[in-house]
Amino acid sequence: MPAQTPDFLRGGGEMGQLIRDFDWAATSLGEPAQWPQSLRSAISICLHSSFPTAIYWGADFCLLYNDAWAPIPADRHPAVLGRPAREVWASIWDIVGPQMEASVSKGEGFSAFDQLLMMERGGQLQETWWNYSFTPIRGENGLIAGILNQGHEVTERVLAERRKAEELVRQRKMFEQAPGFITILNGPEHRFEFVNQSYTRLFGERDYVGKTIYEAFPELGGQGFYEWLDSVYHTGERLVHQRTPIQLSHPDAPSEVRYLDFIYEPLLDPAGQVTGIFCEGYDVTDAHLSRAALEASEAALREETRTLETLNRVNAELAVDLDLKRLVQTVTDAGREMTGAAFGAYFHNIADDNFDLFTLSGAQAQDFAHLPGPRATPVFAPTFLNEGVMRSDDILQDPRYGLTSPHFGLPAGHLPVRSYLAVSVVSRSGEVLGGLFYGHPEPGRFSSRHENLMSALAAQAAIAFDNATLFQQVQSANETLEQRVLARTQELSEAHSALRQAQKMEAVGQLTGGIAHDFNNLLAGILGSLEMIERRIANGRVDALDRYVNAAHDSATRAALLTQRLLAFSRRQTLDPKPTDINRLVAGMGQLISSTIGPSISTQTLASGDLWFSKIDAPQLESALVNLTLNARDAMPGGGELTVRTRNVASADAARIEAQLAEGDYIEISVTDTGTGIAPEILDRIFDPFFTTKPIGQGTGLGLSMIHGFVHQSGGTVRARSTPGAGTTIALYLPRYCGDAEPVSNRCALQEQGCGESVLVIDDEPHVRMLMCDALRERGYRVSEAQDGASGLQVLRAMEEVDLLVTDVGLPGGMDGRQVADAARAMRPALRVLFVTGYAENAAVDGDQLETGMAVLLKPFGINNFTHKVAEILGPGSAVSHAQTEATTVAND
Repeated sequence: MPAQTPDFLRGGGEMGQLIRDFDWAATSLGEPAQWPQSLRSAISICLHSSFPTAIYWGADFCLLYNDAWAPIPADRHPAVLGRPAREVWASIWDIVGPQMEASVSKGEGFSAFDQLLMMERGGQLQETWWNYSFTPIRGENGLIAGILNQGHEVTERVLAERRKAEELVRQRKMFEQAPGFITILNGPEHRFEFVNQSYTRLFGERDYVGKTIYEAFPELGGQGFYEWLDSVYHTGERLVHQRTPIQLSHPDAPSEVRYLDFIYEPLLDPAGQVTGIFCEGYDVTDAHLSRAALEASEAALREETRTLETLNRVNAELAVDLDLKRLVQTVTDAGREMTGAAFGAYFHNIADDNFDLFTLSGAQAQDFAHLPGPRATPVFAPTFLNEGVMRSDDILQDPRYGLTSPHFGLPAGHLPVRSYLAVSVVSRSGEVLGGLFYGHPEPGRFSSRHENLMSALAAQAAIAFDNATLFQQVQSANETLEQRVLARTQELSEAHSALRQAQKMEAVGQLTGGIAHDFNNLLAGILGSLEMIERRIANGRVDALDRYVNAAHDSATRAALLTQRLLAFSRRQTLDPKPTDINRLVAGMGQLISSTIGPSISTQTLASGDLWFSKIDAPQLESALVNLTLNARDAMPGGGELTVRTRNVASADAARIEAQLAEGDYIEISVTDTGTGIAPEILDRIFDPFFTTKPIGQGTGLGLSMIHGFVHQSGGTVRARSTPGAGTTIALYLPRYCGDAEPVSNRCALQEQGCGESVLVIDDEPHVRMLMCDALRERGYRVSEAQDGASGLQVLRAMEEVDLLVTDVGLPGGMDGRQVADAARAMRPALRVLFVTGYAENAAVDGDQLETGMAVLLKPFGINNFTHKVAEILGPGSAVSHAQTEATTVAND
């Protein structure tokens, strides 16, 4: 380069200096002093442009460029300066070569956007995307002498858009599989961009995509949905509604009212502006109607209960009244008997036994047949019934009645009556009930004193008649009332049974819906990750696979935890109960609890110094305490105080009665917060599966149900106390263990690699069996396998030696894993056994049922945990102790 720098090469930063120092004489361009004016002008413009700019000049397109363009060739800069374009872009010449040549031959500019170019970087070809242009430059002779190239790389944007598109595809695939209805609306007019199958099934085929909400659902006018969408779009605030009625009218379906739970979530662009609305929800019509029916039934039940209480109160009052009536009747009967006895005795003393005659007239005569007197026979004497007390000293001379018969109408065999006393028996209502008549064959045998006695006796008879009648009426009313009460009680019992059944069905629906929702989400993460891994491998791209592997592993872990919680709730998980020092367990969790709840919440532990042992599954109890502290933390968003307390609850303790515990001693572990508390109307539902008061996406509703199932399966119970605004206490009551604590063994480090030991694996699930066998073979074990118990025992008989039997508990063919293990041990008593199971319906493999040399591992488990357990069982001197189980899941892998 001459000492004198040409004016057109002055400046230009680093590239200006490189161009000035470059040996251009060795290129087709020659020395810069000889460059034509067209090239001089072009390079001057290039060097002083802030936009990435290059010049390709001459027949071989010799390359010149500025500082902004220098990063494009990456690690080949500045070696590409002055080199022919074909050499510089050998890897992409099949693309850019024809574009440059067409620009020269046609004399027209060319532009490319989002052009894929396989660029060499770091010695490897990589996918890159570009926006660039080729502009022809004419020389002094008017012909095309070179090309002006400007452009920039857009790889990050294209990859981001691709990831976004892939994510959108994945999300929409997940949306398609979602149990709830989902749609995406764009713009202020709420135009449909996407609907899933659940949406179409619920609202019918309406050709949604491209239509506005007003076009697709004209019947929603006046129902509030248009206004809610407008509000979310303009305010950017989420909207959540529950059990909202919607009146649908579709040409292919009858008009109907459905009830929806839904959420409107605003979609934002990078600038934070709302561009659309994401809508997700569920059709809860059946649940709403069931709940409405339940509420109506509960209201009716409450009304019937009040009615029953009223009837019971009336019945109680009536019972008192009846007791009083019975007392009156008893007194009356006693008075009647005493009066009658005195009356009879009096007449007996003054009358001749052969001629005394005492009779009762009227329909109730038989009730007085026991009254004393030498003669007693029913006689109806209508003459006397309405006359009060009458007396005649000589009936034959009494002109009032014209009585002529000396026998006075008596049956044959009776002596004639010459004198008599007669009185009518009249009820309190004035009804004549009958009459009393006393006659004698001699005249003049009665006096006024006799009349008084007869009147007293008639009064007693009237009272007795009235009381007897009243008693019959009351007894009849009571019998009718009892029949009505029994009938109503039966109706209430049937209504209560129907209510309980409806509640059970609602709980089952809530459980299955929650399981389906959570598992669909988890399976979407697993399947989507596996598909992305397959696609990357098929395309020869193995970079960033760990991201998808981690996503699938995380989803599988969460699915395993969900299954574990469901088993805990159903009390069907396999537990590993061991004598446990609860105080030591709680103290060991102090740091974990503090880090879990955060610095805004203070913690304290109140531990009883003489706390008993309890035989429980310690990891499950730790998990339960973590769940309780998380709930307590969420209940104290502004901070507060958390207290963990342990104490003994003896058989005679009042707390045992208050907690409704069965007989026996218990250990109480309680977690108390000073948070928002729980409303009384939902306190009884907090242990229901999938019941949660947390917002959507912030709680599964399985934590407390898992605790409830674990504690009850351990022989204890759970109680909750809460005061809204003051806090909540959840107390776990675990049975006391009265035996000796098991010694803690000091195990040596395990040798994870096998030494040729022989293992037989029996499992009916081929994928699980394959994974176990492959993992064992990789670690140096000799492995045989079978798919069921019968074939497994055949393989065992054929094996010369076998050190370990690994068997699933639930096997097909009528022989479960425990039966297989017992049969195998009958052939080989020293055989060690590892049970693998995901569900234990009975206690065949619970800790207390395992013999020496047996252990259990819960599915799903990590392969590392599995091989570690095998190494532990087969390790030196590792006779598996009685009831030694391993409740390890993939969550702890």
